[in-house]
Amino acid sequence: MGKDDLFKKKRQERKKRKFEYRSPKANSFLIVTEGKRTEPLYFKGIQRLIQEKVGGRIDVVSVPVVDIYGEGCSTGKLIEMTEQIVKKAKIIYQNVWVVFDRDDFDDFDQAIKKGMEKGYKIAWSNQSFEYWIYLHFNYSDSGLHRDEWNKKLNEMFRQYNLGDGKYHKNYEDIYNMLNLCDGVNRAIRNAKRRMEEFDEKKMKPSMYDPGTTVYRLVEELRKYLTDDTG
Repeated sequence: MGKDDLFKKKRQERKKRKFEYRSPKANSFLIVTEGKRTEPLYFKGIQRLIQEKVGGRIDVVSVPVVDIYGEGCSTGKLIEMTEQIVKKAKIIYQNVWVVFDRDDFDDFDQAIKKGMEKGYKIAWSNQSFEYWIYLHFNYSDSGLHRDEWNKKLNEMFRQYNLGDGKYHKNYEDIYNMLNLCDGVNRAIRNAKRRMEEFDEKKMKPSMYDPGTTVYRLVEELRKYLTDDTG
């Protein structure tokens, strides 16, 4: 065996050992978002609350791991990026979530299908994450362009005196802002109401406008914020 072959074999063995030493991590979440600002900031708000509530409790054996990546790429590419993150991770995540919008991407349905085939959970919004944010204030089943949802959010932020009175994508405390007056629970109820008629086996997400499954991820994370956590 030549030196090149020997080197190649050793490198493969190191990679194999590295993979074998990874262990499944209970109560672990990998969240990969299409957006680089609003989505990761929103989920980091929940992440901070979990750390504050669960991290200081001595009766909790395993503090939840919540890793968040805002990649800022298209839907299909996001699935590929998620796969790379999963492969390079030091642990095996119990829950892998991919968060993205339809916007104007043609591969929206294909990306959802591809992600689910890989075992990922998909938190999608049609047309945009801003629809999920709007549900924190009101219910709506109007199929509006994402620019229109932004306008409606400007109205809501002005009406409730949030931030500087206008919706922006870079509010660090966006989760707590929206949770004033039980906003997150309201959003979950509104989203469930809207999605009651959606049949995943018969309907394509791209055709269900507006729609969102973000509430599923939020519900899973918020389990750690209840009094019976642990």
